[in-house]
Amino acid sequence: MIRWDAHACLPLHPQASFAPIDQLHAAGVDYVSINVGMDMNPVSQIMSVMAGYRATLSAHPDRYRLVNSVADIERARVAGQMAVGFDLEGAMPLLDQPDMVALFASLGVRQIHFAYNRNNRVADGCHDVPRGLTALGRRMVEAVNTAGLLMDCAHTGRQCSLEIMAASTKPVIFSHANPLALVEHGRNITDEQIRACAATGGVVCVSGVSLFLGNDAPTAQDVARHAAYVADLVGVQHVGIGLDIGFAEAALDDTPPGEFDATYWWPPSAGYTHAIAGVRYTPPRTWRELERALQATGMSVEDATRVMGGNMMRVAQQVWPGQPV
Repeated sequence: MIRWDAHACLPLHPQASFAPIDQLHAAGVDYVSINVGMDMNPVSQIMSVMAGYRATLSAHPDRYRLVNSVADIERARVAGQMAVGFDLEGAMPLLDQPDMVALFASLGVRQIHFAYNRNNRVADGCHDVPRGLTALGRRMVEAVNTAGLLMDCAHTGRQCSLEIMAASTKPVIFSHANPLALVEHGRNITDEQIRACAATGGVVCVSGVSLFLGNDAPTAQDVARHAAYVADLVGVQHVGIGLDIGFAEAALDDTPPGEFDATYWWPPSAGYTHAIAGVRYTPPRTWRELERALQATGMSVEDATRVMGGNMMRVAQQVWPGQPV
């Protein structure tokens, strides 16, 4: 069984420690998608981060493998390595150039969504004024499909996400999102979005973030409850896990350079306290508890296996090109 965490965040700094990735691996995770940048991060910072992360991975080939295919994940598991891919949160690092998608793919980016909470020239954020997918955005969806990246709709405006899913020729995912029906928050997604995702053949990966789970001390049981809701709505084959744990290091400052207004990206009107400083996450050990918690909702062992990784493996098999990184 492959256990797949669809989104995790290290400090956006080239010297970030990979000790948290080791913690996830020790908790049973076989593959993790690590964020390398958001819309508020300039390309210069993102490239520096990617260079640092890739150097760390290369320096420890016994512990990590940067992957491009499902077969790479299987090879990593057999070798006792943690399989790693990168993800981008927002289209601004693409500089309005669809050709940038393939460049980032060549550097290890395996999934992308187009807007981080706020609108840009490509797509709408979930905490901004609805406009819909732009003409450039449609070209970007085509570029993502062509490059073999997972098209992600986390953090995206509701109507815009529906338009992205309609435009995509490949399955679409929400790498870290929760049902709005269970917790009212602008980052959570409607039943309509969940159904549209399933209609593409995609997967909604439930996050472990306190604000979106409705519990200041979130647990595996909270994650399982949200996963069970999605499974009941559209079928267990469309549910995954992206705990979205944010790992910080006090010694590293990963604030974007220049003028940076955290309240713009995480508006207090949307319930954020001191940006995301007040957010709490499920710990890495959640992965050890998740199978039992999912079964407690009524899922079978086979169902839990699909949710914890099998469904994302299926989608990646359909989307990723499988060429060497």
